[in-house]
Amino acid sequence: MQNTRAAIVEKLIDSYKAYYNIKMADNAEKPLVAEKPPVAAKPLVAEKPLVAEKPLVAVCEFYEHSERFVFSRKAELWSADCEEFIYLYEMERLTKELFEECIDFAKIDGLKRAHIGPGHMYTYITPVFICDVCDDAAKKALKRCRIYKSFKFSLHGWMDFHAAVVEISTDKILTNAAGRCVGKVLKKVLK
Repeated sequence: MQNTRAAIVEKLIDSYKAYYNIKMADNAEKPLVAEKPPVAAKPLVAEKPLVAEKPLVAVCEFYEHSERFVFSRKAELWSADCEEFIYLYEMERLTKELFEECIDFAKIDGLKRAHIGPGHMYTYITPVFICDVCDDAAKKALKRCRIYKSFKFSLHGWMDFHAAVVEISTDKILTNAAGRCVGKVLKKVLK
């Protein structure tokens, strides 16, 4: 794995560029990749700039629309919208208090960005923490982090919360139970 936080952030952003719309926290108005709004989603509302007081580096947005139809587009069998929002955080020491503040911000901001309604299948909200040292209390909070929400008894889809910590001092990638898939991707990208 890389030795510095900046190198890890750069490597992650480079790997996410192909699939995600990336907005840097210091300049949220200009995405790194040209934005394409989701096909069947609500129109995007003008967003406030990202909060710079948190150790937030970037927000990565992914939108996917799938559909099947018979003979013509008017005879639609089904459609599904899938979304994922990754919040990249960088800090020297991850404490439990900072972890909880960042988790709350990611959850609230991710639900604001989500397009919940008919045709929505799922939204994944994924905060990724890149830190030199992670406190034991923060590691316990990460393991206990289980956030799931269904919308209209899952008729309008669900939201699942994946969380991951890249601890540079021990060269480990830690995740919550739902974030194991994120841990595998991080290992492939960073190793």
